[in-house]
Formats: sequence, structure tokens, C-alpha cells
Amino acid sequence: MSETHELILEAKHVTKKYPASGGKTLVANRDISLNMYRGRTLGIVGESGCGKSTFMRMVASLEKPDQGEILYRGKDMGKLKGEALRQHRQNIQMVFQDPSAAFSPRMRVMDIVCEPLLNFKRIRKKEKEAAARKLLEMVELPEDFIWRHPHNMSGGQRQRVGIARALALEPEIIICDEATSALDVSVQKTVIELLVRLQKEKNIAYGFICHDIALVQSVAHQVAVMYLGNIMEVLPGERIGKESLHPYTQALMGAVFDLHMDFDEPIKSIEGEAPSPLNIPEGCPFQNRCRQCMEICRKIKPALKNISEDHQVACHLYERKNCFFHRNPL
Repeated sequence: MSETHELILEAKHVTKKYPASGGKTLVANRDISLNMYRGRTLGIVGESGCGKSTFMRMVASLEKPDQGEILYRGKDMGKLKGEALRQHRQNIQMVFQDPSAAFSPRMRVMDIVCEPLLNFKRIRKKEKEAAARKLLEMVELPEDFIWRHPHNMSGGQRQRVGIARALALEPEIIICDEATSALDVSVQKTVIELLVRLQKEKNIAYGFICHDIALVQSVAHQVAVMYLGNIMEVLPGERIGKESLHPYTQALMGAVFDLHMDFDEPIKSIEGEAPSPLNIPEGCPFQNRCRQCMEICRKIKPALKNISEDHQVACHLYERKNCFFHRNPL
């Protein structure tokens, strides 16, 4: 991928920690290394609390890593301060899960989508109406919606306004944080189609956070599977159904309900409960829910290993021999 698509952002060994009660520490992200490319979508999937939103908040410079670095076009974003940081925010924008909470109910749509443009002096006040109409046209909303307030719109329409606002500053990266999870399935489909079209037209890189692995594999070029702050597997979205190797990824795929599935086969669920993020066991974090857990899994945490140029997995079941991965004989 790196040979054919322009690298925009690199996260290198990023760790994020938060203090917890009782003198404990919650590690939300542990040694995360991921890349984002122009015109491509990086999907991050995992159960609630796995750390996917924390990572993307660091990508958007809303949080800073405790260890490691995030490079935007080779520059360490963690070192940006003051006006340099403010100017950098134009390059990476976010679309949030709940647009109602992201918008002021007193602001008209015109004011919502043009606020970033005015903040960075991209337009003058007298140019607001024309700019707002152009942005709404991009997201397939009627021009007269510029006079509406958010509460006078449907959930799908509000999310389109959120996308329009994110597009206003012409960023290179847009982070979609569960941006479609609150929408009806039919509306979700149209919003996804809009995002895909805009990506093709503007060559934007997306970071797509979602707990629905079926949705992620349909939109993401590359998928990172997270569990308790760790990357368990990274592979192309189109291949996740047939080529995933990690037991956690396979369990997520096995629990997907699909109209074309074999209804004679039982829907599989992941057994057990995830351990507390404040008390992750030694070794593999997935060990207590893995049906293939071995003794080594309880003692040594598996490293994320390259299987191919675009496929990595952190699991003791696989080891590299002559460029092929085989079952670990242990």
C-alpha cells in the first residue's frame, strides 16, 4: 500500500494512559503503530472500551500520547503548541456520533458549517450564505436548509451537516467516530455512500471507528482490530472475512448476522467477559475468552508479526517459516 498511495500520517508505538482510583493506571492504548494514506480508509473495530476512539482523538490532536509519536507528513503533532497547533487542526477534522451534541441548538445550519471558515479567515461574513449553499450541495442537502436549526432536521440530515462542516476547511484526514451507528440502516447506507463518493472526489483519508465489523469491512481499505487497547490484527477490509487469523477477529466475524448466511449454522458468540482494563492478565489479553489458548499465551504477550506486506497478527498460533505462517507446535 505504501508504494502506491501517499502516506499522510504515521502513528509509531503510541501508548496512552489515564490515572485511575486506588493508584492504578488504565492503559487505553498500548504500543499502537498504524498508518493513514491519501484516498484510503483506515477502519478500527472492536468492542466498546477497546481504545479505538482514544487513538483517533490523538490523531485529531484532542489528546497527546504518553509514549510514541504521531507524525503528520513527517512532523510530530505532539510537539505542536499554540498557534501552530491551531493552524494544524485545519488538516484533520472529525465527524461525531451524535451531531445534536456537536451543534449549538441556537445556531442555524449556515452558521454551523461556516464557523470553521470564519475562524480561520477563509471567508468574510458577507460570503457565508454562498459558502454554506456550496457545502450543503456537496452533501446532497437542499440549499434552503441553511436557514434551519438542527432540531428541525432528521438524524441523517444532521449527520450530513456534520460532514459538511468537516469538509469546510478541505482537510486531508476526516475522523468518523461511530458516525453512522445512531442512524437507521437505510439512512446509514446513504451516508456511507456519500462518504465513499466524497473520498473519491476529494482524495481524503478517513479514519473510521466502528464496533460493527461487517460495516467496517465494507468501507475500509485497511482494518485494525483492537482489544483492550492492543492491536490484535491488521489486514485489508476486503480480505477480513476469508483471511483473518486471530481468534478474536474470527469470533467477531462469526457473530455477524447476514441475510446470505447459512441459517443451519449457529451464530457464534464470544464466550466470557473481557477482563477489567485495570487488571489485564499477563500474556495475551484475549486468553480468557480464546478457545485455542495455550500455556505460552498465559505467560508471554504475542508481538504483532508481519504475515505479508499488508497483514499483521498478534497471536502465538502462528510463526514465520519460509515466508509462510504455520500453527505453532507449542
